[in-house]
Amino acid sequence: QVQLVESGGRLVQAGGSLRLACAASGRTFSAYGMGWFRQAPGKERAFIVCISRSGNTEYADSVKGRFTISRDNAKNTVYLQMNSLNAEDTDVYYCAANWGPILTNAKDYEYWGQGTQVTVSS
Repeated sequence: QVQLVESGGRLVQAGGSLRLACAASGRTFSAYGMGWFRQAPGKERAFIVCISRSGNTEYADSVKGRFTISRDNAKNTVYLQMNSLNAEDTDVYYCAANWGPILTNAKDYEYWGQGTQVTVSS
């Protein structure tokens, strides 16, 4: 079992950058695949990016080339670097941990953080 806490969300101007962090508990962080998702009010939680145990990554088309995921196993933390932000990036952002191999679908994740709000102003 793992507990996740996101941080770093705030108001940012369009074109700007933001770095989110997700701190995980437990002693087996490196064994989990990790993902970032975002959700607008009343909408389905949407996949952004994931990173596997081996460091392989997959990105949603909407963020490819702008967002970068990374993990620091020594710090039990996964990061989401977001560049070239626009108003459509305004959402609550969640990190999640998955013991299984499928990392692109929200329903496959077992553990979730509480979310952090990102608001992009033009």
